[in-house]
This record gives sequence, C-alpha cells and structure tokens, in this order.
Amino acid sequence: MLKLSAFFTLLAAPALATGLEIEVAGEANGTIKVDLLEDVAPGHVEQITELARKGAYDNVVFHRVIDGFMAQTGDVEFGKMGGDMSMAGRGGSDRPDLAAEFSDITFDRGVVGMARSQSPDSANSQFFIMFAPGPFLDGEYTVVGRVTEGLDVLDDIKRGEGPNGAVIGEPDRMVSVTVTE
Repeated sequence: MLKLSAFFTLLAAPALATGLEIEVAGEANGTIKVDLLEDVAPGHVEQITELARKGAYDNVVFHRVIDGFMAQTGDVEFGKMGGDMSMAGRGGSDRPDLAAEFSDITFDRGVVGMARSQSPDSANSQFFIMFAPGPFLDGEYTVVGRVTEGLDVLDDIKRGEGPNGAVIGEPDRMVSVTVTE
C-alpha cells in the first residue's frame, strides 16, 4: 500500500516528457520528432527536457556530422549559431554531468544517444542521431530516444568535411526544440 506522503510526492513530481520536436534549418529544413525513452534513461531524458524547456537548444548547430554514421548537436555552451563556434562540441550546460544509463537497445537508424567524453559518466547536453546502425555503440552510450518522424530531414543535414566530421562553413541548426507531452 502506498503511504500518503509517497502519494503526494508522486503527484508533485514533474511529469517527464514523451518527446521532442526539433525544427531544423540550413541545408535541411523541417521537423524531426523524437520519442523519448524515459523508462530507459530517466536521468538523461529529464536533463534534455529541462534544457529544451529553457530554450537552451534553440539555435544550436549540428557541429559533427559523419555520413553513414550520425549527426551530433546539443553543445549549448559553445554551439550557438551567431557566436564564436570554434569550440563547438567541447561544451555542455550548467547542469551536472550524468551517470551512464546503459540499456540493451541497439543503435539502429534513428536512435538518439547521448554524447560523452571517454568517461561513461560524462554526458551532459550533447546528443546524436544515427543515420545508420552502429551496433559498436551498444552498451557504451546511453540511448534516450528514437526518431518517429523526419528521417528525411535528418538525411538532409549538412555533412561534416573537417577532422572527425566537423562541419565546415555554416552548419545546419536546431531553430527550436519543443517538449511534447
């Protein structure tokens, strides 16, 4: 039986999002819809949704895009369009890094994963969307969602030509990222 205090705690807890709508502009134009997997990675989903609700992802570029692999974005510190983006891909947010929430979900086309440094517990704000299967990532990176609409928009994102997939010139960007309930 649920104690009354626990019941009220559950009522007061913020509801997790069910998804994101990412408006993309640049070579790609359109909307990518993502179903967030809060049952798989609740801490990571909470981090992404809070950043999105605050507008932190708005006008953040896709700074690393590797054809046949993935498109990476979400550097809310150094990846804002219009600023000095020479450090894009090296930043995070003012929120703490996250402990890994690995699962048995495979990195197939359209899967959204959290980017991190070499430490498994270093994911913060950056994420990537898979163009193609990448099973070598399974159990090494946290899966946070799946694209449900807009794979054609994903496919049109400007590819990187620089070292390690860095986008040269003007990158595509997330104009806005909206949390859907």
